[in-house]
Amino acid sequence: MSRGDNILQHVDWPTILMFLGLVVFGWLNIYAAGYNYDQTSIFDFSIRAGKQFVWILTALFMGGAILIIDEKIYDVFAYIFYGVLIAVLFITPILAHEVKGSLSWITLGPISIQPAEFAKVITALAVAKYMGRYEYSLRSWRDMVVPFALIGVPMIIIMILQKETGSALVLASFLLVFYRKGMSRYVLWICVLAVTLFIIVIRFGQSSLPLGAGSVGLFVCLLIILAILLYFVHKNNRNPKYTLIILGSIVLIYAISLLFCIWFKINFNWVTLGIILALTGYMFFLTFYFRKWTLLFVILFTLLCLGYTQACDSVFHKILQPHQRTRIEVLLGMKVDSSGAGYNVNQARIAIGSGRFLGKGYLQGTQTKLKYVPEQDTDFIFCTVGEEWGFVGSLMVLLVYLCFILRLVTIAERQRNQFSQIYAYAVVSIFLFHLTINVGMVLGLLPVIGIPLPFFSYGGSSLWGFTLLLFILLKLDAVRVNQLQ
Repeated sequence: MSRGDNILQHVDWPTILMFLGLVVFGWLNIYAAGYNYDQTSIFDFSIRAGKQFVWILTALFMGGAILIIDEKIYDVFAYIFYGVLIAVLFITPILAHEVKGSLSWITLGPISIQPAEFAKVITALAVAKYMGRYEYSLRSWRDMVVPFALIGVPMIIIMILQKETGSALVLASFLLVFYRKGMSRYVLWICVLAVTLFIIVIRFGQSSLPLGAGSVGLFVCLLIILAILLYFVHKNNRNPKYTLIILGSIVLIYAISLLFCIWFKINFNWVTLGIILALTGYMFFLTFYFRKWTLLFVILFTLLCLGYTQACDSVFHKILQPHQRTRIEVLLGMKVDSSGAGYNVNQARIAIGSGRFLGKGYLQGTQTKLKYVPEQDTDFIFCTVGEEWGFVGSLMVLLVYLCFILRLVTIAERQRNQFSQIYAYAVVSIFLFHLTINVGMVLGLLPVIGIPLPFFSYGGSSLWGFTLLLFILLKLDAVRVNQLQ
């Protein structure tokens, strides 16, 4: 009894109140998203709002059970949970029935469960278990192999075998956890660079330079790689004047090449590639002359960037699914498809815009009632908020989410052991990722990849997943007063 009283005394009630507020308001908006004049009750179990009510009750029961269960189970059995997860993820495509091209749903009697929704919880526990070891730190690339493998294995299974891109990409949010725990900022810059190169190649790969002198996309990518290589050359050069000589030589090469374009066509992509390879050779010389073996990583990074740039087009056209390619093309302005891939986003914008400042009122959304927005009670639930509650209501919802995430940050920072703190950072990163991507895709700022809005979107698997994620953290936080510093 005293242990139960202790939990109730130390549990973070502000977070629970925000959780309950988001769940209830989300439930009301699920009802509004599917509302028609024939419906009489929000508790009608034949409609999604009624079904969501059952999911909410089970989620609350689950949250209460987590607060009672001994917290040591999450640390002790983290790897076992992870092993079971990997096995389930492998089996899922065999047992699953296809839903919109995805093989991630398993039918268990009257309900369907998406195991990928629980991957983020169990992966967070496994990562926290490994990185929470005594004196562990992310000081070298070797230290990052296991954490990257822990998130990479389920990500690959979910993305390739289950064909569920959105759920897989959620695991990329763990990069924020690694960065917070000491990972080099260069890793984040590499990720940003990879996305940038991919977008440039896809968006401008088919555009030609003046006089047919190569591809605009490839030329810009090569210039970015050249600029990065020049930075490292300058950083590792003992005599700065050599950097100026190299820059002058590069400008001279481009000027001569441009001059020769008067008589015959020169592919500037090849010119830039030649300069990069020449500088790489120079770096190779510096490596052995000054015995700076770390420069080998710069050389390898440059060669990988070149290979990646060449492979982007093949990845886009041969690996991504047709609907995924179309969504990216619509987002990048390569294709106008107001009736196909761009339909959801266009209708979402119309719905949100029609709400104006104060909204049309609860259950009064015309775009919602007429079903103009597909998936309006799942991935696009924020449209209902925008139309019926307007700018003010949408802003209030986002402010509650902001307060919720900031509260989670506070909880993370006050943890007394590494396991709890790393898990808390993972929770913050996952919720932040979901919120950013969902709202971004509804507003047309990011591609539509099927990311639910936490506690708002209809679905038992997502609600259970988020509830597990949150209440495990609340349990770990509640017992921190009994832990040594």
